[in-house]
Amino acid sequence: MKKILALVSLLFALTSCDFSNYILEQDYDFTTVYEKTGGKETATYREVIDYYKNLAAVYPRLDLQIMGETDSGEPLHLVIYSNNKDFDLEGMKGKRTILFINNGIHPGESDGIDATMMLFRDLAQDSIPVPENTVIATIPVYNIGGALNRNSFTRTNQNGPKSYGFRGNARNFDLNRDFIKADTRNTRAFYEIFHQVNPDVFIDTHVSNGADYQYTLTHLFTQHNKMGGEMGSYINEKMRPALEKSLQEKKWEITPYVNVFNDIPEKGFSQFLDNPRYSTGYAALWNSFGMMIETHMLKPYDNRVRGTYEVLRSMIEITEKDADTIRKLRARAFEQFPKQKKYAFDFRIDSSKVSNLQFKGYEADIEKSEVTGFDRLRYDTTRPFTKEIKYYNNFKPARQVALPKGYIIPQGWWPVLELLELNEVEMQKFEKDTMLVAEVYKIEDYKTRSSAYEGHYPHSGTKVKTVKQKVRIRKGDFFIPIEQRAAKYLMETLEPEAPDSFFNWNFFDSVLQQKEGFSPYVFEDLAREILDDDPELEDEFLEKKKTDREFANNWYAQLEWIHKRSDHYEISHLRYPVFRINR
Repeated sequence: MKKILALVSLLFALTSCDFSNYILEQDYDFTTVYEKTGGKETATYREVIDYYKNLAAVYPRLDLQIMGETDSGEPLHLVIYSNNKDFDLEGMKGKRTILFINNGIHPGESDGIDATMMLFRDLAQDSIPVPENTVIATIPVYNIGGALNRNSFTRTNQNGPKSYGFRGNARNFDLNRDFIKADTRNTRAFYEIFHQVNPDVFIDTHVSNGADYQYTLTHLFTQHNKMGGEMGSYINEKMRPALEKSLQEKKWEITPYVNVFNDIPEKGFSQFLDNPRYSTGYAALWNSFGMMIETHMLKPYDNRVRGTYEVLRSMIEITEKDADTIRKLRARAFEQFPKQKKYAFDFRIDSSKVSNLQFKGYEADIEKSEVTGFDRLRYDTTRPFTKEIKYYNNFKPARQVALPKGYIIPQGWWPVLELLELNEVEMQKFEKDTMLVAEVYKIEDYKTRSSAYEGHYPHSGTKVKTVKQKVRIRKGDFFIPIEQRAAKYLMETLEPEAPDSFFNWNFFDSVLQQKEGFSPYVFEDLAREILDDDPELEDEFLEKKKTDREFANNWYAQLEWIHKRSDHYEISHLRYPVFRINR
């Protein structure tokens, strides 16, 4: 009887065991396309998504989520690795550190796509040390339209893989220029993911263009002066050196991104400035530590992918080790920024501060081109060198502005309000019509590109004059307080002189055109009355005619000058329609 009971107990125990994982592991081959082809090919978009679906089906520490739609009609996916199987991103804020990897923003630069597939598999299978307190999230392929537009030729200078995606998305936008203007569904879906993930560390994977040199790997961290404060110091003094040391110990050398095109690096070069239009520049607005991995286009594809894999592993180790520091620095930055008096922007190279790099490059010669007959540059990879070169990685702001108490945006500017809402900006509606005194900007000068750039003709060199005016506020207009998590984002987008402001991205171009004018033959008599009623204005008018010959010889310019100083001139012309409320 005891034997029968023991046998029954054994059968019950066996039938109650969960063999699903064991069976599923036998059903799926988690060798990537990159590995199967000896490092010569990259997975297609469908293969990438199917790979993660199968991986998540087998391993409970992975979660695959379908997110917002892109311009391609396909949705973005978010894959999360969590060692304790907790995927509640909202609940873990401030408790666990989150590292977020974005792949395939330029699908021809596919190194990160393949490296991250292997990384998530190896984490799931315990093939590598797994982080206890760091959650890792990834967008497997961000530019889906570009990934589907597969070819073997458009990456003209790139050494593999055999075929790959195209840089432009389904509407031919470069997504790494779209993080402020958000012309694409991709970016708008990214906003949702980014704010849900709220990454402590953000990594975007790329392949470089430009000069030739010995390194397979280069890094492009968020510019530390632009990040500013304790976070900027941590990037420059702790995170970057820690990554370089980690990779050196693994026999993978890395150098700052070589910001050189059609010239030789040994002349010296500057750090790339990641303004908010770029992924890491956007991430910095939300106090995320940002870095781009830039592998070298001419190095073999298998080396580039393996190098990217090692950078990702090292960054995970750094994030895990410094988890408390990283979270505390972010928390303090959110708390302290809205309380500061000034905001600095429009950063330029500080040539008075020069760093030195021990740089490993190749000698180069200038010779006659067999194609054009003119001089051409040729690198000689049989003549490697190590030289100390100048590296300009310090920047200083060209402009600064006082932080306001907040901004007022009339409800008619709904395209801007829509982007603020997508970025979870706190906004308060006015409950009734009112008049109040605000700080108003008048656009004094700007330059506009003569050729299209990413669907726009952006402005630059914008200059404004500040005046205090009574402004009419309608019920339903919005007040945007500066004391909130979105404070940096608001300063960079709503201050018109900021390089990537909504003004410079053409969101307010309609105020640049005068809508009402005058008929000269009618206005002549009125102009005379205006000058008669205002002797000071007439004195200024006569003085300008005396000192400005071009003005003196242009009768229409004279009438227009008077018109623009009269009550007949429309108040909206060149008036920036976002008003500042001072503290």
